[in-house]
Amino acid sequence: MSRPLRLLAPEAIDDLLLYRLSRLLAQGGGPVIRLCEGRHGITRREWRLLSLLAQAPGQSPSALAQRAQLDRARTSKAISSLCEKQLILRTTRPGDRRRVVLHLSERGAEIVQALFPEVCAINQQLLAALSPEQVALLDGLLNTLQAQADALPLPADLPKADRHRGKGRPPGSP
Repeated sequence: MSRPLRLLAPEAIDDLLLYRLSRLLAQGGGPVIRLCEGRHGITRREWRLLSLLAQAPGQSPSALAQRAQLDRARTSKAISSLCEKQLILRTTRPGDRRRVVLHLSERGAEIVQALFPEVCAINQQLLAALSPEQVALLDGLLNTLQAQADALPLPADLPKADRHRGKGRPPGSP
């Protein structure tokens, strides 16, 4: 049962905006994961990097990480995997052999061209529950929420989590 304005006065985790969005991503993203992994042999993270490189080729790994909103370590691991799969190419910048730029390989471009329409179809299936007016409203609301999220300050007094080997656990936890 839905409570009016439950997002403004959450009483349980099910009422939290970020949790609800996470559930939507998990459920709606399941078919995307199956397409990526089952049909094309890539992860959803790798798909994100491939499609962003298709949109703007010649990015540095750090620029791609920022655009994908991933940390550099995860991006580096995914880039290495994509290079091993021969889906992206690393080339050094002329005049600065320490700087690398990334491009899709021919095979990487073929995967993006094949997968993008399939992901769009899933996107359309989700949006089919809304009228065109609701879709336009949702788009505007998402833009507003993204701008608000971009402006949120990070608490300076909280340490950064160390997720390696369980070091991010609170003191005293097993």
